[in-house]
Amino acid sequence: MVVDDEALVRSGLRMILGSAADIEVVATCDGPEAVQEIRRHRPNVVLLDVRMPEVDGLAVLREVVDWPDPPVVAMLTTFHSDEFVAEALGAGAAGFLLKDTEPAQLIAAVRALAGGGGVLSPEVTRTVIEGYRGRTGHPARVPRVEAMSPREREVLGLVGLGLSNAEIGRRLYLSTATVKDYVSAVLAGLGVANRVQAAVVAQEAGIVPSENEGG
Repeated sequence: MVVDDEALVRSGLRMILGSAADIEVVATCDGPEAVQEIRRHRPNVVLLDVRMPEVDGLAVLREVVDWPDPPVVAMLTTFHSDEFVAEALGAGAAGFLLKDTEPAQLIAAVRALAGGGGVLSPEVTRTVIEGYRGRTGHPARVPRVEAMSPREREVLGLVGLGLSNAEIGRRLYLSTATVKDYVSAVLAGLGVANRVQAAVVAQEAGIVPSENEGG
């Protein structure tokens, strides 16, 4: 489901996502209708505009994530750095997507969100992390990284690059299911809500490899 105050954006995203055989856009709407429409359609993934004039996207996010079995919510923004990044991530957003994301990347991102929640393209992840680090640090969580097993630290570092479970699996020669188990253990060990918050900790701990390293 797509929630945005601009009809052109809604129709454009519906057209792009609807071109994928395995994705169904069940509804699009403006901010004032968001909570009602999300409750009605119960989508697996919601792309939610972070800045809407009538209804604050963050308010919608906070209400929706408190539901039993909530959808995965990723925030839409037109800016590479958004002043609401830290607040949205703290409220439970699975990540951020730029509205000008390439169609193939957007489709891949929605598939990843549906499959694991919180996968972002590397370039968006880096931008979001930098903006988030400037507002909220995790010094208390860095020692928890040192207590992890070498494999868990390796997985966390690749989460910091914004890689999906499948991409991490290819780099480490592990199955996607095994990577998913590692990621779940990492999130629990760090006490964070999602992959983006884990990526911030990975950056703080200095364990994020270069993009070419290992690949």
